Amino acid sequence: MIQAMRENDANATLNLPYVELSFGVIGQTLPADHGYRLYSAIAHLCPEIHEQEGISIQTIAGEPDGQGKIYLSRQSRLKVRLPYEPEKISLVLPLAGQILTIGIHKIQLGIPQIFPLRPVEQLRSRIVTIKKFQQPEPFKEAAQRQLDAMGIQATLILPLNEQGEPSRKAIKIKSYSVVGFSLIVTDLNEADSLKLQAAGLGGKHRMGCGIFNPLPQRRRLIYE
Repeated sequence: MIQAMRENDANATLNLPYVELSFGVIGQTLPADHGYRLYSAIAHLCPEIHEQEGISIQTIAGEPDGQGKIYLSRQSRLKVRLPYEPEKISLVLPLAGQILTIGIHKIQLGIPQIFPLRPVEQLRSRIVTIKKFQQPEPFKEAAQRQLDAMGIQATLILPLNEQGEPSRKAIKIKSYSVVGFSLIVTDLNEADSLKLQAAGLGGKHRMGCGIFNPLPQRRRLIYE
């Protein structure tokens, strides 16, 4: 019964238009794998976010140093994707101007800008995690089943790394790691593109997983 109620809430949430709140970030460095710790820092300041459906938190982009850290730049942003609903947006706005402590690193957030999602034919997620699926082909089949369940028609591509293998990723949550894969979805119509950007795939959406963004047109599909 509780699960059915949650599914109904999630379906109702997906019927709303989605937006992205983009906060400027002031800071020097972050751990390359910071999804869980970023979510923990945000939830400490905005505890009600734990109970909300439909909120995704993207990891912050930066330049990797090859030793487990990223260097932040003026282009680095904290992006929170959520339904365009005043009650949900009001839960996130208190982050403006706040200092987040992530391990030994500190960042300060600016005033957010709000952007609507835009439909594009090709989307990419840096990492998608689906419980119990840690091998490429079974993972791809499980991802396809999730698309089918949402009524999304598209083509799935597992991008390859420089060794010619599917780009396997992992995130650390407390003392254990969760394995996933980068995923590209192509041949989307406008409605399905917006639906996938709103719903995502797999789990851990508040830790940077399963969130889809437009694929740069000049990106080579075979490399991460």
